[in-house]
Amino acid sequence: MKLACVRVGTTERSGIIRGDKVVLLPPSSGDLVDLINLGFGAFTELESAASESVSVEEAQFLPPIRRFRRDVLCTGWNYWDHFEEGVGKRDGQEVERPTAPTFFNKAPSALVGAREDIAFDLRVSQKWDYEGEIAVIIGKEGRSIPSGRASDYIFGYTLANDVSQRDLQRRHGGQWFKGKSIDRSTPIGPFLVTADEIDLPSVRLETFVNGEKRQDAFAQQMAFNIGQIIAELSFGMTLYPGDVILTGTPSGIGMAHDPQIFLKSGDEVVVRGTGLGELRNRVVETDLYGSSDVALA
Repeated sequence: MKLACVRVGTTERSGIIRGDKVVLLPPSSGDLVDLINLGFGAFTELESAASESVSVEEAQFLPPIRRFRRDVLCTGWNYWDHFEEGVGKRDGQEVERPTAPTFFNKAPSALVGAREDIAFDLRVSQKWDYEGEIAVIIGKEGRSIPSGRASDYIFGYTLANDVSQRDLQRRHGGQWFKGKSIDRSTPIGPFLVTADEIDLPSVRLETFVNGEKRQDAFAQQMAFNIGQIIAELSFGMTLYPGDVILTGTPSGIGMAHDPQIFLKSGDEVVVRGTGLGELRNRVVETDLYGSSDVALA
């Protein structure tokens, strides 16, 4: 099942993808977090009561998850080829190959929909980079979840483009929160695909910039698989329905090229994943600096 959040006029509606239509669920059904909490059994009844739809082609897709009880949870360096391509290019902030997943967080205000613009301002960062990723959506509450039972806690999957500001990543002591949280810079979607429809290891993840392929990998190449990620992340820490976990990006990022290739205004970035649809976003100049007096070095 493919679930979406779309904008219809001035309202946000939950829907189910059926062929070339988004069947709009009754407004009283709530958002996708509400529906995840209700469980699969609720969808058939809600869909039978639906009387409206919009075409997939014309739908204004919003991030599938719109209501957060915490930041977006993220995994770094989760493809070894990506870890290795950055060696010597981390501006002196080098680390040994990790023996457990590397976690960081991202502000929900960074998220935009599958066809919305990526906000871009060179006064905020000079080094904007793309990172195609697969995201996991948690389906039920759990703490200290064994890796072998992790699949019981996964509701579904979606795509993300973890657009990063490399200079801000380095500027703030080597932690990544700031360099991953610029407003309206992280596309996610277009829809949430329930776990029963996805054979995750066989998902092929690809990223294109202006039609040029930059990233190409299969999820089975992850350094730490989804079971390990959920086990480690939930170790002593509760995960909740609707939590979003980004699972890392493969090699091919702009920072690792020689010379480096960073995003610029007007670029189009496309991220595709087998069975997960497509993100297609334009990089557009936006006033993110405002009246700030922060000066980048």
